[in-house]
Amino acid sequence: MNSQGLDESRSDAAGREALLVEAIAPANNRPSYLDFLQECEHLTTADGRQCDVFQLSVPVGHACLSDWARRFRQTYCLDDELDDLRAGTGKSRSQYLLDLVFPDKANAPGPGVRSGDFAELLISDYIEFILGYWVPRGKYAEKGSRDESVKGVDIVGFKLFDADRPTDQDELLTFEVKAQLSGRTYGDRLQIAVDDSAKDYLRIAQTLAAMKRRMLHARQQVEALRVQRFQNIVDLPYTFKSGAAAVLISGVFDAAKIQMTRSSGHNNAEALSLLVVQGDDLMNLAHALYQRAADEA
Repeated sequence: MNSQGLDESRSDAAGREALLVEAIAPANNRPSYLDFLQECEHLTTADGRQCDVFQLSVPVGHACLSDWARRFRQTYCLDDELDDLRAGTGKSRSQYLLDLVFPDKANAPGPGVRSGDFAELLISDYIEFILGYWVPRGKYAEKGSRDESVKGVDIVGFKLFDADRPTDQDELLTFEVKAQLSGRTYGDRLQIAVDDSAKDYLRIAQTLAAMKRRMLHARQQVEALRVQRFQNIVDLPYTFKSGAAAVLISGVFDAAKIQMTRSSGHNNAEALSLLVVQGDDLMNLAHALYQRAADEA
């Protein structure tokens, strides 16, 4: 290989390494609204497991809401694709998003899907920007219907500790998230999330396959290779971690009932994390974010 070819090869390798390093340690684009997500207590469950409890209190009208809304919009539909997608519909950007992309605000099952998506995206940000995992989110843009929840594992996070050589210290984290953003009585959401999390080892293979397929179709070759590294745990071992989260309005938060959550029968109990996020009026916050995401498109 001549010197020019060697330099080009090194440049390609350096670029690939930079992209992979970004997956290991995401770029410093932490959403500013996370400054208002504060850990407030630790609960101990019936079988002795710690559950971390966070309070989300975002001031009404704070500047961080525009950035948060932009992230919401880009998760469902990239800004540079929006005009091509709405062409022929006769709809404005805002109308297109509200009528055809975002879950419906008023008609069932839309509000339930909104609350579920809101909770998943909140926990995804926690996992990526606080815990330091790479969390792909392409599934939200590929829904067959806006008023449906995508099947499979709710959230998947990845950590690669060496971009070029897989090690058993690489981590795959699956998280199941349940939301309760209305009502007056706690609906056992954390227990349901724990029970669903126990099924993740069965469905992770299909979730990874779907994730990789989306990336290949989008010509995201590097990202697809990151996912591929985790598709064969037998021949290429890694550390498998699990998580369960409940996102609740403060009115239904019940520490005593949450402490009754049991996870001793979970198939990955030793590597299971429990998380609760509570906040006032979270359903109206979710609606406000979707509306702002459309209005500011």
